[in-house]
Parts: sequence; C-alpha cells; structure tokens
Amino acid sequence: MDAFFKELGRTVLLRWKQANFSLEKFPEIASAAMMERPPAQHVDLTAFMRGFLLDDEQPFQTQSGFGQPEIVAYDHPRFYIQLLFWLDGTTDIHQHEFSGAFHVMSGSSIHAHFEFDKKHAVTPHLQLGDVRMKNIELLETGRTVPIISGRTCIHSLFHLDTPSVTVVVRTQNDPGTGPQFNYLPPHIALDPMHTDLLTMRRKQLLDVLETVQDETYAELVLDMVTELDFERGFYILQHCMGHLAQLGEWETVLAAFEKKHGPLAKAIAPTLEECVHRDFIKGLRSSVSDPEHRFFLALLMNVRNREDLLTLVAQRFPEVPLVQTVLRWVEELGETSDEGTTILDATFPESLGIDPESQPELFINALKHFMLGNKKAPAKLRSLSSADLKELHAAFATSSLRILVRG
Repeated sequence: MDAFFKELGRTVLLRWKQANFSLEKFPEIASAAMMERPPAQHVDLTAFMRGFLLDDEQPFQTQSGFGQPEIVAYDHPRFYIQLLFWLDGTTDIHQHEFSGAFHVMSGSSIHAHFEFDKKHAVTPHLQLGDVRMKNIELLETGRTVPIISGRTCIHSLFHLDTPSVTVVVRTQNDPGTGPQFNYLPPHIALDPMHTDLLTMRRKQLLDVLETVQDETYAELVLDMVTELDFERGFYILQHCMGHLAQLGEWETVLAAFEKKHGPLAKAIAPTLEECVHRDFIKGLRSSVSDPEHRFFLALLMNVRNREDLLTLVAQRFPEVPLVQTVLRWVEELGETSDEGTTILDATFPESLGIDPESQPELFINALKHFMLGNKKAPAKLRSLSSADLKELHAAFATSSLRILVRG
C-alpha cells in the first residue's frame, strides 16, 4: 500500500471518528485533508504506478468500470480512496450515492454543475423534468472539490489532458440518497443501474436486424413503440434513432410514440437530439489529442452560450485574442474533400454551388461574421446573397458550433 494514501486514509478516519462518523461532515473532512497535503504535490505518480504493479500488498480492488482504470489506494469498511485515470473518458451528467471529495492530481477538466426540477416520475427509474446548467468552471491540477450525495450535487467532468488523474476520498454508500441518477438534458433523469434484461435483448436483436439490413426494421420498431410502455419505448427510441434517421423513418416512429403517450412524450425529441450532439463530441475524444482542441470540444459540449465559452477561453489562455483563437481552432478542426467542406458536424451547403477549394475561407469568414453579429457582411462575403448567408447560418446553428453564432 502506498505510504501517502495510507497516511491520508488514517487522517480522514481519525477526524471522521471524532465527528461521530457524520455523513454530513465527511465532505468537509475529506476536502480539508487533501487541501492540507495535496496529492498533486506529494505523490510521485510514476513511483505510485510502479509500486502498484510490483507490490502485492494492495487494498481490495473493486469491479467498478468507472475510470480508465480505477485503482483503490486505501480501503476501510466505511470509506475508501480511489485514483481514477482518464484517457478519453467523459463522465455523464450524474449525482452520487456517496459523499466525500475529489482532487485533480494530474491534468485538468471542465467541471459543469446542474440542477434538476422534477415534473413527473414515470417510473422509479425514469423521471421527466428540466435539467439546467447552474455554472461551469475550469479545474486545474491541485484543485479539490467536495462531493455531496444526492440531488444537490449534479455534475459532469470533461477531462482535457491524457491522462488525467483524479483522487477521490469517498464513503462506501450514503443510505437514502439513491438512485444514482444520470441526467440527459434538457428533460430526462434515469437510473443507469436499473437493468431490464428483456429490453436489453430486444435492442440486441434489433442490432442484428440492422446489420442484415432487414426490410421490416422500421415497421417492427414502429409496432414496438406503439405497444410498449413509456420507459421501454424511450429506450427503444434512444437505441434506434440513428438507424431510423438513415432510413428516413425517424419522424414517423417518433410521432407514434408521441400519439401514444401524449404530453409526456414532448420531452423526448429535444432530449434525444441533445444526446446526439453530446455523443458526437464525446466520440471525437478518441481521435482529437491536441489539448487546445480537446478544451474547445469540452466547451462546445457543456457551455450555455458564446459569452461563457469566451470567458473560459480567457481564463485558460489569458494572453490570446479570444475570437481569433476560437476561429483558429475551428479552422484546424475543418476538413475539405472533393465532396465539400465540414467543420465538426457543420457542412458547407452544397446548394450554394461554391467550388470546394473556395469553401473553407468562406465558411470561416461566415462564422466570424455570425460570431461578431455585424449587420453588414464583410467584403469577402459580399458575393453571397442574403439567402446564401441564411443557409450558412443554418449550417452552424444546427451543428455543435451553434453556441458561437448569434440570432
């Protein structure tokens, strides 16, 4: 067992015992212990990993799939200390059934806080309401943040560096604070630990039908959502949305779900559309390694508006020109081929009839124009009609770059 974490665990245990093992006081105790002796300053990560690989005297390791990987550095019947390594992971928006604190030992993250206003509990495992971001911050190496169990601490982390390492001092479980919901903006909370084996097998069978290009796929899904209850129907819609869209049948199946479930179903379309947006950004993490680009992706996924994005850019890069820096990132993430120009999931409108070689400059200049909100188009865009500019604006407004454009 690593000496630093053994001592950290003993310190937390002694102080918590003196507080009569109060769950309410544990986050403060865990935070204070790590702020007094920050792991980022006192742990040689290379030496820790070598010790863990070569020394058999280690704490009991969990079967958790959280982290890449999770390593338990200290364990006690009431609490434990874990190191979470992150290579390309991004946490879902979630709450906890435990309390404690986490410390950024290596790397940095975008940390977003949310709140959920519950409107209707469809089942104990799926609720409808409003998921709203409260604030967003940049966590640098050495930062310590308390964890409060339950719905008062709903958050997500987008790790910027590879690897990022987080130290978590946490209770085993805080009774009465479950389920540990995940949140899908803007309207759904669901219990990720709830397992419906029949729905799981149905989704797997639908995957088989998709793979073999079964001609009855859309008809079968339509029949399913017409018959299934709300919760199972939602999971089928979530699973099949992509393939149904490719088949041109998504709107038909969604309409059948909405007809069956009435006003409750109105939360589904915007939520699934946001899932597509967030999943697209998450998917880019495995192919985008540049720290600045990963930071930009984190902002596109999490911030509420252009002003918040520029504020965080200024915080991380205080000496750079903000708009020019963002435009540089956009340009670096763009791709041009014989088929046209794309920037992330924004595609240059083919209907404009612009030669592919001329598209990148026009696309970037159009984005700059929309970001600045100038009424008069710059000289480089004056060859385009107002209808052309509207199409370019729509290309950005329906993409992951939408928060950059005004109006």
